[in-house]
Order: sequence, then structure tokens, then C-alpha cells
Amino acid sequence: MSTNVMRTTDGWWVVRDERAVRIETKAVTTADLLADRDAVREAATSAESGTPVADLVALPPVTTPCRVVAQMVNYHSHAKDSGFTGDIPPTFFRKASGSVSGPHEEIVRPSHVKFLDYEVELALVMGAPLPVGTVVEESDLPRYVAGLVLTNDVSARDVQLTKTQFYESKSYPTFTPTGPYLALLEPEDFAHLLNLRLRLSVNGEPRQDRTLADMIVRPAQALTLLARFQTLDPGDLLLTGTPGGTALKAPPKPVEKIAALLPPALKWKAFFNSQAKNPRYLRHGDLITATIATPDGRIDLGEQRTSVTGTP
Repeated sequence: MSTNVMRTTDGWWVVRDERAVRIETKAVTTADLLADRDAVREAATSAESGTPVADLVALPPVTTPCRVVAQMVNYHSHAKDSGFTGDIPPTFFRKASGSVSGPHEEIVRPSHVKFLDYEVELALVMGAPLPVGTVVEESDLPRYVAGLVLTNDVSARDVQLTKTQFYESKSYPTFTPTGPYLALLEPEDFAHLLNLRLRLSVNGEPRQDRTLADMIVRPAQALTLLARFQTLDPGDLLLTGTPGGTALKAPPKPVEKIAALLPPALKWKAFFNSQAKNPRYLRHGDLITATIATPDGRIDLGEQRTSVTGTP
């Protein structure tokens, strides 16, 4: 059974149901905490007699700076929404660690961003170094992955598309809400990963709802591909992609073919004029609720509630 850990301004806590017990550790960073699993286990044995979780204010359950790497178009449903057909090459991009924010903090939309989108994602938290050249088999996952966190890969679509710029469009402060819990996994928990269900709603309206079975490149293969060129260290994050249901969707094929004939400036003007009619993009005051859990509760990353602020 996984162990949920919460981070606050004054330390780390093990959470069981609605109560939390302080972990007696000197750990400051996520890597420090992962190296002190005995303290985590000791706190877990007495979590039923702890502090009410409602009395604590959760920070991101991972510390920064850290590497934040993400996979692009890694769910079949998202690929369909994005207009991809045939084989999709595995693609990675980086996000600034400064984009990581708390599970209940506001998402701040920059004034120049008009098309703000959401992407609920499962993130792997590394527990051991992943050197370049490492080959990760399914049976190796417990060796390299310490746990999981719930994230939202918030995206400025007008920046992303017009500049073909993933790093900027996904790296503004507050664009990676993370938490509330770091779920530390036992080796037997990894057999249940494909049962994890990702859900996201906006103002109570369901938008995304898929299990990891919809994934194209699964975690062990993703780590192997990433390790061809990228080292990861304990505490680093790999965001594993989002299911279908985001606000952004590819235009119908006939429209796409006609747009391809236009000069770039006219093409983007026409595209964003059509997107302006799309009510699914995030607006000032919207409330985003996201969860990731298995149906039996064996792994439950908690509920993330974030509101959108910025220029109305």
C-alpha cells in the first residue's frame, strides 16, 4: 500500500484518511526525504492519532529547483483530439521548476495570454539517479521511481502554437500545480499503475477522464527513451502526458487543409478567431478540480483545487 506524504512550511507529514503525523526528519528537499524512508515508515505507524489534515496548508510535495520533464501527446485520446494519425514519435520537453506551485494556489494567467488550457497529468518522482544510457524494464521501476504526484500542465496555447515554444508556454509561474500528496510506492504497488484514473473538471463540469491504459508510451519505456540523452536525479519529475478533453482540439481536416494554403499570419489569425468562440478555455474565476486514484484507493494522490486569476 502506498504512503501519502504532505509537505507544509514546517515539515513533512504522513497522511492517513483525514489525519496527519509529522515525520521526524531533518529532510529539507525531496531527495533528503526519500533517503530517510525509515522516518516515513515510523510516522506511518501512528497516523491515525495525528493532526487533522484540514488544519494544514499543503505546499507542493516536491521541492524546487528540480528537473521537470514532460511527455508530449502520450494518450491515444489526446492524439485523436490533436489530429494525429499513425505512429506518434515519443517527444519530451522541459518545464521551468519555477512553474511548480501548490495544490490549492491560484493559477495566474499572464496578461498577454488569451488561450489558457489545462492538462491533468501523472508525474513520476525519481528516487534514484537515472544515468544516460540506462535501460529500464517494467521490473526495474521500483528501483528508479520512488513515488507519484498529481500535476496540471497548464498551457498558454497562443504562445505554444504561434512560437512552437513549449518551454515558455508551459513555464510561467503557477503553471505546474503539484500535489497535494507525494504517494511513496511499495514494489507491489507498481502492478496497479494502469488502474490509475485521471479526472479533471472545470466549475464542476467533467473535462478529462481516462486511465493509464490509454497511454501510448508507458513509464518504463519513457524512462528508457529519456535516458538516451537526459540524466535524472532523486526528486526530479517526469510528467507522463494528458488524456483527451483539453480545450485545444485540432480543426476539422478540410479546414486544416485550407488553412495550410494561407500565409502564416492569416492562418493563425483565422485559427485564433475560431478558438475565441471556444468556451472551454480557462477564464478568470474558473475552479479546476483534479484527482488521480485507483478505484480501490490503493493509490490515491488526493484532490487538487486551483482557481484561475489574472486579467478578467
